[in-house]
Amino acid sequence: MPEPSDAGAAAPDIVKTSGPLPAHWLEGVEEIFFATSTRRFAPGPERDQFRERWLGRYLDAPGDRVLLAIAGGAVAGYLVGAFQDPAEQDRFRDLAYYQHHFRAQCRRYPAHLHINLAAAFRNQGLGRRLVAAFAAEAAAAAVTGVHVVTGKGMRNVRFYQQCGFQELATAPWHERQVVFLAMALPGPDPDH
Repeated sequence: MPEPSDAGAAAPDIVKTSGPLPAHWLEGVEEIFFATSTRRFAPGPERDQFRERWLGRYLDAPGDRVLLAIAGGAVAGYLVGAFQDPAEQDRFRDLAYYQHHFRAQCRRYPAHLHINLAAAFRNQGLGRRLVAAFAAEAAAAAVTGVHVVTGKGMRNVRFYQQCGFQELATAPWHERQVVFLAMALPGPDPDH
């Protein structure tokens, strides 16, 4: 993988995918997913469940979005997301904060995402490009807003704020606080 700081290095391409990911891209996504996790897992059921909760359910659901940042043929980062309100979907029932704390916010900001970048590609605008691409797709589909839920005080809160998200609510979850960050989306362009 090229070093993004090299003088001649091109910015990674943003690739929108549908259907199952090719094996080499899926491996790259999973490698980044586990490398960026604050938890470490040995192979086994707990690791598999963690992957499914935060990544897998977005890779296989019809209508969900997978955006990849590709540099030199390898995955430099990814964004997975959905346009539908998670408080109204059975597949998100395990995230009780949606049903018990953020239901009203999800109606206004139904689209949601998870994003991660390989360490060598952070702090270069790539994450903002991925979020902007997802937001543009959501806006074109007449989605009114997008949100993320993350731990209160986590370093990614600042990233999301730089992308235009604002903190709207907090809730307790697993003996800590999570924060609902949201961004309104413009309506569809009437000229298109």
